[in-house]
Amino acid sequence: MTRALVAFIATARSQDAIPFYRDVLGLELVEETPFAAVLRSGATVVRLQKVEALTPQPFTALGWDVTDLRAALAELRRHGVSCERYGFMQQDDDGVWAAPGGALVAWFKDPDGNLLSYSQPPTTEENAR
Repeated sequence: MTRALVAFIATARSQDAIPFYRDVLGLELVEETPFAAVLRSGATVVRLQKVEALTPQPFTALGWDVTDLRAALAELRRHGVSCERYGFMQQDDDGVWAAPGGALVAWFKDPDGNLLSYSQPPTTEENAR
């Protein structure tokens, strides 16, 4: 039996979060109710749960694989979104961390402070190493 994945993330600021996920991250808004906004990212449904209060967690809540991390980050910057910086890992000037396996990763926050990430998988050449 096949079941489709549904991702959940909370928002106490839906008036800011919905445009962020729709207009900045490019998700399709499918439906909005008093309880949630339903968006689609490819084949995955993302439900923005509307909550009264929210304390964001210190770890990544949602992440996307992208084919061109630098281009994806440039688009975020055009919308005023900056990458998070961490003193315990080496990041380049764009805020990108090169993982030991060759993936490139950058983190940023949504309007509620939820930590999100973009990852570019390693190329075939990097996998061969």
